Parts: sequence; structure tokens; C-alpha cells
Amino acid sequence: MAGQGTPATVLLAKRKIAHKLHSYEHDPRESYGLEAAAALGVAPERVFKTLLAEVDGVLTVGVVPVDAQLDLKALAAAVGGKKAKMAEVALAERTTGYVAGGISPLGQRKRLRTVVDASAQEHPTMFCSGGRRGLEIELAAADLVALADATVAAIAAR
Repeated sequence: MAGQGTPATVLLAKRKIAHKLHSYEHDPRESYGLEAAAALGVAPERVFKTLLAEVDGVLTVGVVPVDAQLDLKALAAAVGGKKAKMAEVALAERTTGYVAGGISPLGQRKRLRTVVDASAQEHPTMFCSGGRRGLEIELAAADLVALADATVAAIAAR
């Protein structure tokens, strides 16, 4: 798919990780994650959003299904922290090199602690942002966990 290279897709190609790219036309009036699930015809529990939080002052990535919320207490516990709060959007964008709504857990400008919700392992493949709005990567959860050097824990709240 020419013209779709992002740091996330470059990393996947470089490491020769099996994946599929899925594009859709993003509507700025829509919620990114649920919009992606609907546009791709995929159950929302298979499409994951990448959220940044500060755990005891340290930026940490939480990857949860688009139809769930990030449980900040569970995220903090997963990385041995005490207190977590959502990061400011501008800080998240500056640190990852991606824009909000297109932040991928892969290929970020700075390597951050990452926690993937345990529900990702329930599916043969999962979807996460490809590094820009309207681009999703489908891959095995185990590959995402390995590439992001992530912890797996129950961090989603429904």
C-alpha cells in the first residue's frame, strides 16, 4: 500500500511481522475507535485504542478495546505504580510523534512502558492504530506485545 508508511508500519516491515493494513475514510465528527470498528466491519472488542497516562509522573501507554475505558488504577498496578492520570493530549502527541486519534503503540518516537489489555489475547488477531487517523493494523496480540515489550494485564473497564 504505497504512501501508507508510518513509523509503526515501517517497524512491522523491518521485523517481518505478519500484519494487514486496513484504511478507511475518517470522519472528524466521529469517535476514532468505534468509527474504525464500524468502518472495517469488525467487532469493537477486537479494535484497540492507544491511550497515554502518567503513572507516578511517568508516561505509560495503555492499549484497551475501543468499547471500554482505561482503568487507571489497574494500569498503575500493572506497572508497579500507585497513581495514574490521563496525559495531556499535547504531551502524548509530542512524546509519541503521532497525532491524537492516530497514536499507535508501535514505532513511537520515545519508547514508553506499555500495557496491553488481557482481552487482546482472546482473539486470533487484533487491530490497533497504524500511526495516523484512518489506518488500522491487524496483527496477532502476541506480536504487538513482543514488539512493544508490553506487559499484559486486565486494564479495561466496561
